Amino acid sequence: MASPTHSIGLMRTPARPVFAAALVGIVVLAVAFVQFGPRSGKPAGTPVTSGGPGIGLAIGLATGTAAEAGADSTASAPVATLTATPIAGPTATDGPTATLRPGGTAPATRPPTAKPTTQPTAKSTAKPTAKPTSSAPCPIFPASNVWNRDISSLPVAPNSSTMIAAIGLSRYLHPDFDTIGDGIPYNIVNSSTPIYQVSFDYADESDPVPYPIPAIPSIEKGSDAHMLMLDTSACRLWELYAVSKSGSTWSAGSGAAWDLRSNAVRPAGWTSADAAGLPIFPGLVRYDEVAAGIIRHAIRFTASSTCGYVYPARHLTAAPCANLPPMGLRVRLKASVDISAFGPQAQVVLTALQRYGMILADNGSPWYISGTPDSRWNDDELHHLQQLTGADFEVVDTNA
Repeated sequence: MASPTHSIGLMRTPARPVFAAALVGIVVLAVAFVQFGPRSGKPAGTPVTSGGPGIGLAIGLATGTAAEAGADSTASAPVATLTATPIAGPTATDGPTATLRPGGTAPATRPPTAKPTTQPTAKSTAKPTAKPTSSAPCPIFPASNVWNRDISSLPVAPNSSTMIAAIGLSRYLHPDFDTIGDGIPYNIVNSSTPIYQVSFDYADESDPVPYPIPAIPSIEKGSDAHMLMLDTSACRLWELYAVSKSGSTWSAGSGAAWDLRSNAVRPAGWTSADAAGLPIFPGLVRYDEVAAGIIRHAIRFTASSTCGYVYPARHLTAAPCANLPPMGLRVRLKASVDISAFGPQAQVVLTALQRYGMILADNGSPWYISGTPDSRWNDDELHHLQQLTGADFEVVDTNA
């Protein structure tokens, strides 16, 4: 009997055995078709839960999966994901046409890095853009704001003598802040500070926005009970007048919110937490400024009687008249006043009064200038400011 090795020599194989071998091959193919073809009416490509790798390979080729890699019906998730669309498409049951499609070729050429490339680019671009904005220094209003205007070279107003006399020619200058708690404090807040809707007595002239209020806020002593909240990250300022709390509810006489990067003023006729409709915080004498040796803004002050208002004030407490100062009046310490004999803290304040002056913002004791309470003030030194009187001041013509 010839060995199996010699059976592949075609030149020695008679014609009849070749015909028989071909016939046997056809029968084997027929049996394979019956054995492995579609069953139970399921269309080609329907998942099969039983059978060996041969069955999985046949289905994979018919449906366009990555079966050429040897995957069966339990192919890994990434392969399933990449081939999900072809399987669900209209050519999944195209029979012979589907078998001609190279299984897995199209999914394999899809750029796998497209999605990751897009996401990191978006993130890395957004973060650097946001950081400079949030970390940018927060001004107390722009340099061009009226509070920050140097008025040392402006002319004296024609009615200066009348206005100074109405406020008090012989009344002395008084710092309304000290080490024992007198003055107007302020609260530093941020995005995590609880916010409240505050009810107002003058709701038609108050900003109905949420107000951030700390758990234990600092509030001005006395009937005015001002409460100031400053967010140096958002550059926002919120101020309340005559504030009080009942249970968990806050109420106030009036309130205003300010964008510290804007020169916008209140609507005409509107009050704020101040009678003049002005912000309070920008006009306060603060210890950090004095310790740094310079105040770069006007200072808030009060007078016992006022009428009407002029820019930048927006609100009045009495009808306009000619013999009383209006809210918003700008006054400065005369350049001729020698301040060299005053102490360091007092000199910083007096220099600011000569360069930036003071703005009339509320009714109160005449020539009282506002500041924040601080245990580091030198009260004796600041009290020397009382050596100055109304005669040492003049009204500035801000229209010049």
